[in-house]
Amino acid sequence: MKNILFIINYFYPDYASTGQLMTELCEKLQYDYNITVIAAFPNYANKTPEKYKGKRFVYETYQNIKIIRVKVPEFDKTKKGSRIKYIIEYFINAFFAIFKADKPDIIFSISQPPILGGLLGLLGKIFKRSKFVYNIQDFNPEQIEAVNYSNNRFVINLMRKIDNFSCNKADKVVVVGRDMKDTLIKRNKKFDIRKCSIINNWINEKDIYPLDKENTFVKSFIEKNGLENKFIIMYSGNIGLYYDLENIIKIVPYFNKYKDVCFVFVGEGAKKNEMIDWCKENDVSNVKFIPYQPKDEIIYSLNAADIHLVTNAKGIKGVSVPSKIYGVMAVGKPILGILEKGSEARNLIEDSNCGMCVDPGDYEEIKNKIEYFYLNKDNIKQLGLNGRKYLEENLTMSKSINKYKELFYNI
Repeated sequence: MKNILFIINYFYPDYASTGQLMTELCEKLQYDYNITVIAAFPNYANKTPEKYKGKRFVYETYQNIKIIRVKVPEFDKTKKGSRIKYIIEYFINAFFAIFKADKPDIIFSISQPPILGGLLGLLGKIFKRSKFVYNIQDFNPEQIEAVNYSNNRFVINLMRKIDNFSCNKADKVVVVGRDMKDTLIKRNKKFDIRKCSIINNWINEKDIYPLDKENTFVKSFIEKNGLENKFIIMYSGNIGLYYDLENIIKIVPYFNKYKDVCFVFVGEGAKKNEMIDWCKENDVSNVKFIPYQPKDEIIYSLNAADIHLVTNAKGIKGVSVPSKIYGVMAVGKPILGILEKGSEARNLIEDSNCGMCVDPGDYEEIKNKIEYFYLNKDNIKQLGLNGRKYLEENLTMSKSINKYKELFYNI
């Protein structure tokens, strides 16, 4: 069997969406290929288990998959210096880990950490004389530019040149949305577009499916978090820089007049503490913050909601696709998409008729749409079921993974 080396930062048991996706991809490929994974010590919620402390590399196995874990510092996502330290240390250790793996026939790396994920794959291709598949989950520096995280033009232009170089030297580039292919063409005039494949991310629709709120475990989640008899508006995922949640939350006080409305944010991220502080300062009580749920319990938290928010900040169109949309469609819940026209996630909502969409930054219309959902709560359930049906017909895990299998076979 041929060898594939995955350089993917997050891997089981991390809760990051890319970690879950890449774990499922490796699980499905492990019988056709010898799989080795280079990943960081598990720490997505910024807690490194004791068994990794004091070590630089840790060798593990998961099912038939070899894992080389590399040391990364615990970091504060709200501080640039801390993020940069994490990225640099991961890059250096992951680079040396490449030489500890069996010689790969194919190296597969993703666009995390920003820019350097692609550079790791390219360096692996050069030193190991392997084929290189570059999977772009997020375009950078475009993501950084969209939220004004940095205005240093020299750094931003250098980042784009490095990433374009990685794309040009890759044997295949995979993007996760139609709008992202357009971005690849616009930002890189030298790129051979024949090397580009669009493969959607996914959720395992056999593990994540609709459940009634009276289901024992869904009911337990609701009761445990004090959400009985509430109309639940949920955001589930990364509470980070690219979702505008710190501004969207400011519409919440409008709904104080509806005593059974509750906004629920499930996850962690750089903006979570800022949002918690804002709620305290403004005496906002109809909001709950809940930690990431274990993978085998996500089905219950997702099914507890009446509607789900799927959101990106303005400027993210063509830059990334929020993977949470697949989970929400899988549980058959109506979606309020706060997304730019023409973006992949918005196209999916509109193509499947599984919800309604609003432009990012239009907070008055976001408020109006949520109120519409609430006042028509008995009539919106069909929207969610439309999403489940569309997912079963077009976006199953097996469809996407079979595209990866075909890509690896042909390369």
